[in-house]
Amino acid sequence: MPVVANQYNIVVEQGATFSLTITYKDSEGAAIDLTDTDARMEIRQEYTSESALVTLTSAAGGSGNTSGIAMGGVAGTITVVISETETKALTAPATNVYDLELITADGAVTRLVEGKATVSPGVTESTYTG
Repeated sequence: MPVVANQYNIVVEQGATFSLTITYKDSEGAAIDLTDTDARMEIRQEYTSESALVTLTSAAGGSGNTSGIAMGGVAGTITVVISETETKALTAPATNVYDLELITADGAVTRLVEGKATVSPGVTESTYTG
């Protein structure tokens, strides 16, 4: 039986680091082992847009303020991170679309989640140099 992507809308705050952790579970509620599984995600203005506003992969990792997707192996977790720099470059306010796909070692692709990616405008401009 094919897996149907879950609908999950996200809000990306312009100028702030976006982070979302998902745990992929089976019908019994047990985490699915994602060892040797890759992930990719894109945000586009519309489904038919030729180019993506944001492109993320698990090859890039993803933690702290580094854009990418971190895979949690046997824990079944997928952590998506979009850096402050990337969110700052997004047009806001805007409602876009996205999806997150998993790719197994044998090349099978599963669209895990999809939905709207709303970008809320930022107000504060960071001048902190730490």
